[in-house]
Amino acid sequence: MKKFRNLYRVPSARAPFWDYSQEGSYFVTICTKHSQHFFGEIIDHEMHLTELGEKALAEWMLTPEIRPDMHITLGAFVVMPNHVHGIIEIGANAYNQKPSPSTDAMLRVSATHSENATYSAHKPPLGRFAPQSKNLASILRGYKSAVTQYARINKIPFNWHVRYHDHIIRTDVAYQRIRD
Repeated sequence: MKKFRNLYRVPSARAPFWDYSQEGSYFVTICTKHSQHFFGEIIDHEMHLTELGEKALAEWMLTPEIRPDMHITLGAFVVMPNHVHGIIEIGANAYNQKPSPSTDAMLRVSATHSENATYSAHKPPLGRFAPQSKNLASILRGYKSAVTQYARINKIPFNWHVRYHDHIIRTDVAYQRIRD
C-alpha cells in the first residue's frame, strides 16, 4: 500500500472483496472518541441512558424510516456507556441490483460515446474508491451525524471515534450468535 502524502498508511477497515451496498446483514459497533461514557452508565447490571444515550437509541430506530428506499430492517441493538452495537439488514433495492449484461454493455457504450452520459447505474469494480451513498457507510455516517448534531444543538460535549467496526453476517447461526 502506498503512503498517504509520503507520511503514513491508512488502510481501509472494510473488506476489499465486499460491496457494502448489497443485500445483507451487518453487525456494527460504533464507539465514542477516547471511549468516553457519553451515553450513560451501568448501575446494578442495568443501563441508565443519558439524554444523549436516549437520542442515540431514537436515531437508530429512525433509520428504516429515513431511508425507505434501501429496505432496511433493524435487528438487535444496544446502547452501552461508550459505544453502540447493532444489526442492520439492507434489503434488495434499486441501488444494489446488478444491471443485466445487456444493460451494462449499453451503459458502457453510451458512456464512451456521449458527453451527456449518465453513470448512475454503473458501479465501479470492488475495492475501488467511489462515492459512498446508499450503502452501509452512508447509513452509519448519517446516524453519527444526527447524534452529533443533536449534541451540538443542545451543547452536550460529544465526539464519535472516527471509524466503526463491521462484521458481515453470512449465516443464520452467526446471526443468532451475534443477536444473543
